[in-house]
Amino acid sequence: MTLLEGRIAIVTGAGRGIGRAHALELARQGAKVVVNDFGVSLGGEREDSPADAVVAEIRALGGEAVANGADVADFEQAAAMVDQAIDTFGGLDVLVNNAGFVRDRMLVNTSEEEWDAVIRVHLKGHFAPLRHAGAYWRAEAKEGRQRAARVVNTSSGAGLQGSVGQATYSAAKAGIAGLTLVAAQEMGRYGVTVNAVAPVARTRMTEGAFDTSQMAEPEDNAPIVAWLASEDAGDVTGRVIEIDGGQICVELGWAHGPKRDIGRRWRTDEVGPALRDLIAEGPDPEPVYGAR
Repeated sequence: MTLLEGRIAIVTGAGRGIGRAHALELARQGAKVVVNDFGVSLGGEREDSPADAVVAEIRALGGEAVANGADVADFEQAAAMVDQAIDTFGGLDVLVNNAGFVRDRMLVNTSEEEWDAVIRVHLKGHFAPLRHAGAYWRAEAKEGRQRAARVVNTSSGAGLQGSVGQATYSAAKAGIAGLTLVAAQEMGRYGVTVNAVAPVARTRMTEGAFDTSQMAEPEDNAPIVAWLASEDAGDVTGRVIEIDGGQICVELGWAHGPKRDIGRRWRTDEVGPALRDLIAEGPDPEPVYGAR
């Protein structure tokens, strides 16, 4: 029996790159997969969705898959996508939120439209499928049919350490890391684990932004996601895992550091010296990607 035999999964943004690799690996491990891809160019224009091609690849491997063209940031379309998995395969066990795009620009050159588009696709595009999948898993648990459900979100080193020229993308990916932590706590009672990966790979999103010649392949990320999607991963939740080729790293994120309590309200003239002392006591922050 393969690792994900009989499990039912949705992978968003699965037509190309990292999402495609996830969908194929989940299928190789025995999962039935809803392959979601909205079908847009890097510039945001609609184009033919590659989801059907990925479904054909999965079926050629002997697996089961169906295509889905939902805009995952549309609340009702996200609900219909979850319903498609349930109606087609009889349930849902795994949600891999991967869909996204970039509008890289220095902060002072970023337009309101660019900000709204990136935040919508990444952050709302994670919330909407998670919201509907979570409601299904809660209902199943209340009916005595609790599933060993798994969510794998997609953050980024840009969201964890920051990235020059990617303020909007970094903000969205940081939000996804925060969403992951809260969802893991709230949904654990229903048998759901929620983790995030921060993948590194050469894809059409990264090509052209910087030198990608030495970057890892999309397929390097898929085995980690496949394991997190398994029943065996039930003791791992609320984690963000960075993947860079053969290296995996458990990110530590924000944590309480040095502190001082004077037992009363601070005077303004006391704040500067105290904060400088506390900063000196703690570790230096990770450098922002692209900083010099």
